[in-house]
Amino acid sequence: MRILHTSDWHLGQHFMGKTRQAEHQAFCHWLIEQVEARQVDAVLIAGDIFDTGAPPSYAREQYNQFIVDLRATGAELVVLGGNHDSVAMLGESRSLLAQLQTRVVPAVGLDPAEQVLVLRHRSGVPGAILCAIPFIRPRDVLQSQAGQSAADKQLSLQQAIQAHYQHLFDLARERRSELGGGLPIVATGHLTTVGASASESVREIYVGALEAFPTNAFPAADYIALGHIHRPQKVGGLEHVRYSGSPIPLAFDEASQQKEVLLVELDSIGLHKVEALPVPRFQPLHSLRGSLAELPALLAAVASEGTPERPVWVEVQVSTDDYLNDLQARLAALCEGLPVEVLRIRRERGNVLPGLQREARETLDELNPEEVFDKRLESEELDAALRGELQGLHRRVLADLREGDA
Repeated sequence: MRILHTSDWHLGQHFMGKTRQAEHQAFCHWLIEQVEARQVDAVLIAGDIFDTGAPPSYAREQYNQFIVDLRATGAELVVLGGNHDSVAMLGESRSLLAQLQTRVVPAVGLDPAEQVLVLRHRSGVPGAILCAIPFIRPRDVLQSQAGQSAADKQLSLQQAIQAHYQHLFDLARERRSELGGGLPIVATGHLTTVGASASESVREIYVGALEAFPTNAFPAADYIALGHIHRPQKVGGLEHVRYSGSPIPLAFDEASQQKEVLLVELDSIGLHKVEALPVPRFQPLHSLRGSLAELPALLAAVASEGTPERPVWVEVQVSTDDYLNDLQARLAALCEGLPVEVLRIRRERGNVLPGLQREARETLDELNPEEVFDKRLESEELDAALRGELQGLHRRVLADLREGDA
């Protein structure tokens, strides 16, 4: 059984005013080629197919076209909802897409058995049992209880998520027995695990007080296909618990990462092997750091990757010259004639100037909401415990707002 594991496409993302439409289109075409060339039986998208709960029409069209193109390859598709996805929007076309060999699980449903799916070989013979688990919201598995401490809420939510995984795993084993045994069991998830390495484009999920799910709380599935973290990685060094990562860089701190999708091969014994398929870079993206004297050479080096039609997108972090008021104009002059477009300028904010002058140079484009709140806290005299509690509450509010948007 060959399964292609991917996640976090974020169709419809606007990156500092730039659309990712062309990159996503190129990725979809490339992925279809991989499915055909490697005779993939099933494709799993482990959450965040869209960037927002109300994606632009072209992003929906890309999603639908990919489903049509994939059906022609003979592979089936399973789409899991992520924290960015709208449950209602993903769910509205479930019945229609089921006719195109696509099964959509937008959220935890009332009947857990609906999340236990049989994945089939291209020939139609059962090849694996899937515990299709999307992003789990606290209300899906837990009832709020008055008077609980933060630690109690964290433990209750962790236990509820663990119980949901175990229940589906037990149902999968029953289904396997009904089919005569000998089928591997695969589980999915869209969450942060303990020890996972994230990037700045990942919205932290604060579900209740649970910030990360322990790896040893997963059931004994043969392979666990995870989404939410954009950096591809094994979890805890385990071969069978993996984040595929996002297929394109979604932030400048991902610019140096080799993006990939995972080709998972399973047989009646269990996991046979996992092969990382490197995804080509469809849009040059670089994060540069240096002084104004060093930047011309750095810009010239990355400019070789660009063309006038497709310039290199660059983030520049200026060191030593960060006090200059005309920094943007100076950088524009350095880039003149080069196929380079500077999307963000960041200053190192040295300590040579008084705090108020230094903060005056910082713009909201350089700060995220968490950093704005942290800077506000810096102006107060707070002990470490209270500061940490306020930061946690603020991040939970942000998570609620972002989930509401989705």
